Amino acid sequence: MSIASERVTVQNPILRYAHEVGWHYLAPEDALALRGGEEQSILRRVFVEKLQPLNPNAVDSVQTAEEVLERLIRIPANIEGNLQAWEYLRGLKTVFVHAERRERNLRLLDLENPTANALHVTDEFRFRSGAVRIRADVVFCVNGIPVLLIETKAASRMEGVAEALDQVRRYHEQAPDLMVHAQLAALTHMVQFFYGPTWALSRKTLLNWRDECAGSDFETLVKSFIAPSRLLRVLTEYIIFPRRDGELTKVVLRPHQIRAAERVVGRVRDPQKRRGLVWHTQGSGKTYTMITVARLLLEDPRLQNPTVLMIVDRNELQQQLFQNLESVGFGHVEVARSKKHLYDLLRRDTRGLIVSMIHKFDDMPADLNPRANIIVLIDEAHRTTGGDLGNYLMGALPNATYLGFTGTPIDKTAYGRGTFKVFGTDDPQGYLDKYSIAESIEDGTTVPLYYSLAPNELRVDRATLEREFLDLVEAEGVSDIEDLNRVLDKAVTLKNMLKNRERVQRVAQYVAHHFTETVEPMGYKAFLVGVDREACCLLKEALDQYLPPEYSQVVISPAHNDPPEIARYHLAEEEEKRLRKAFLKPQELPKILIVTEKLLTGYDAPVLYCMYLDKPMRDHVLLQAIARVNRPYEDENGKHKPGGFVLDFVGIFENLEKALAFDSRDVSGVIEGADVLKERFVQKMQRGRTEYLPLLAGKPANKAADAALQAFMDEEKRQEFYQFFRELEDLYEILSPDPCLREFMDDYRDWQTCMRCCEPPLTRGHPSTATWPARPPIWCRSIHRAE
Repeated sequence: MSIASERVTVQNPILRYAHEVGWHYLAPEDALALRGGEEQSILRRVFVEKLQPLNPNAVDSVQTAEEVLERLIRIPANIEGNLQAWEYLRGLKTVFVHAERRERNLRLLDLENPTANALHVTDEFRFRSGAVRIRADVVFCVNGIPVLLIETKAASRMEGVAEALDQVRRYHEQAPDLMVHAQLAALTHMVQFFYGPTWALSRKTLLNWRDECAGSDFETLVKSFIAPSRLLRVLTEYIIFPRRDGELTKVVLRPHQIRAAERVVGRVRDPQKRRGLVWHTQGSGKTYTMITVARLLLEDPRLQNPTVLMIVDRNELQQQLFQNLESVGFGHVEVARSKKHLYDLLRRDTRGLIVSMIHKFDDMPADLNPRANIIVLIDEAHRTTGGDLGNYLMGALPNATYLGFTGTPIDKTAYGRGTFKVFGTDDPQGYLDKYSIAESIEDGTTVPLYYSLAPNELRVDRATLEREFLDLVEAEGVSDIEDLNRVLDKAVTLKNMLKNRERVQRVAQYVAHHFTETVEPMGYKAFLVGVDREACCLLKEALDQYLPPEYSQVVISPAHNDPPEIARYHLAEEEEKRLRKAFLKPQELPKILIVTEKLLTGYDAPVLYCMYLDKPMRDHVLLQAIARVNRPYEDENGKHKPGGFVLDFVGIFENLEKALAFDSRDVSGVIEGADVLKERFVQKMQRGRTEYLPLLAGKPANKAADAALQAFMDEEKRQEFYQFFRELEDLYEILSPDPCLREFMDDYRDWQTCMRCCEPPLTRGHPSTATWPARPPIWCRSIHRAE
C-alpha cells in the first residue's frame, strides 16, 4: 500500500476522530508558521498566548512568557530533560515574580477544565535537527506543547507496528530535541492501537489500549484514548519516572492499572462505602498501581489532607516498597520503625504517607485515630489481615477506608471467604477491580505458563504426598511461605524422601542435562526450588558435579546457629544484591538460583524462563512462585520469550484442581501441561501439511514461489497464515527438545532453511511484492522435494 493510501485509510480518520472529540486541526503549513521554523517543536505563539491567562499572578508580560518558553526549549534533549518537561506539565516548576520577590508555581495546563486548553492536532510534522530531517505522522499539542506523537501504518503490513516502533526509536536518536517534550507515543495499523512512554519505548513497554466501557473498533479505541480529559489524565497522573540502579527510566500505566486507580479513588470518595478488593494477577504491575493510587489520594483536595497507610506483611516487601517509592521520587515517606513509632504517628494524627508492617499493629489500642480520611492500602490482602492482627488494625482505625490488593484470586476455603468478608462486602462480585490471568496473557502483560512432570522415578511417592500435604486441612488455602514451611516441617517422611541423597543426585543430573540442552541454548535462566534450606545446599553440591560451580548459586536466609554445611552458603547483604542484579542479565553468571523461600515473591527477572520445582506447594504460594517465570522478555535480537516453564519433580501438577483451590473461572488457563501443547503442535503441523503444502506440490522452486504469492494475494488469507506460523513458532520454542516430536521438528527446521532458499525469488522482481513484508512466509522441504 502506498504512503498516500496509508494516509487515507489510517491517518486521516485519526485526524477526523480528533476533531470530533474536541481537537482543532492545524494544516502542516499553519503549524509550521506557529512553530517559527522546522527547527522548533513548540507552537510558540500559542504557548505565549495561553501562559499568561493560566498564570495571571506569575506571568504578567509577554516577555516573562517568552522567558519561560526559552527555559522549555533549553531542556536537555534526553530522558532527564523529558522528566523536567513532565514536571512542567504537572505544575511542579516555578517562576520568580519580581514584584513579590518570590517563586510561584507555573501552570502550563488547565487540568480542571480540559476544554479551556488550546488543543491542536496536526499531521506531516516536519522537523529538522541539524542535518537530519524527519516527518512525524500525527502530533497532538496542548497549549502549544507537543505531548503525543502517533505513527500510522496500513493494516495490510504485517510488521506495521514493528516498523512504526523502529521509526519512533529513530526519532529519539536523530531528533531528540523533538522528542524531549513529547510524553507519549502511539502506534497503530487500524487493527489495534498501541501506546507507550517516550524515551523508554520497546516492545515490552508498548501497551495495547482498550477501554472496557467503550467498544473495540478502531474509531472507539482512538477516541477514548485521545479524548482531552483522558489524555490529560494519562499525561499528568499515570506516568512514572523510576530510577533503577541509578539510571532513570520511564513507565506509563497499562489500561487495567489506570482503571483500578480510578475505581479506588472513586471508592474512597464515596462516603457510603469503606471497603474494596483489587485482584491484579501476578506480574501485572500491582506495586505501581498502589503507588499511583497513594499519590492521587494525597493530592486530592476533596480528601482534605488525608493519611494514606500502606501495609505489607514482610520486612523484604517493606524494603522493596520503600525502594519503589524512593525510586519514583515520592517525597517524604514515614516508615514505621517500631510498634511505638507507629503508635506515635497515628496518635499525633500524622498526615501524608506512612509505610508499616501489619505486625506493628499487634496490641494496638482501639479507636487510636477515629478520623475518616485515613485510607489503608493493604498489599497481599489474602494473607495480611487474617486473625488478630487484622482485628487490631481495624479496631485502631475504625472509620478508615480499607482497600486490599492481591496478586492471586481469593481461594474457596473458609480463609478465602474471610478475605471477601473483610474487603468485598461493597461489591456484588467481591472485587472492586479484577485483572485475571487470562486477560494478562491476552494483553501480553504476562506470558503463558506450561508444565511438565519429571519422570516417575524422580517424583516422590504419591500416597505420601497426599497424606502428608495435599489432603491436610491446614494446607488448604495456604497463603504465606512461612505457613507452608510449618506444614512441611511436620511432613517428616515426605521431606526425607525429597532429600534422599541418591534422589538428590539424580534430580541434579536431570536438571543439569535439561538446562544445558534446553534452557541455556534459548538464552534464558532458571530457578531450582528445594524443600528447605538444607535441600538447597544438597542440590547445589550435587549440581556442581554436572555443571561448572559458577553456574549456580544458593540464595537462602541465614540463621545464627546454622551448621557448617549450610553456613558456607550464607551471603552478605551486598553480595546478595550483586547476585540479584547479575541474574537479571542474560550474559552474566549465575544462570541458576537455588532457593526455597527467598525470591519466590516480589522478585522480577524477565530472563527467568524455567522453574525446577522440588518443593510441595499449593494455592496462593504455588501461584506466586510459578509467576516468577511469567514475565515477558525480549532479547537484543528481538526474540521474545514464548512462555514460562515449570518442571515438576514433586507431582503437584498431577492433580491441578487439588493444587489450586480457586474458582475455576479465576485460574482458567493459569498453566497448561506440555502434553496439551504437543497435541496442539501436531494439529497445527498437520493443518499446515493439509492447507499449505498442496499449493507447492509438484512445482519447481520458482513456480512454487509464484504459487505462494498468488495464493496469498488475499490480505485475509495472508494474515491468517502469519498468525498460524507465529503460534507454531512459539510452540516450537517450548517443545523442540521433546524426542517424541522429532519428525515434526525436522519439518519445522526445514521450513526455516527453505525460507532462506526461497527468499530471493519471493522478494525480487515479482510484480506483487510491493504488498509483501520484507521477510517472506516460511515453506517446508516439499519445495526441495518438488525440485
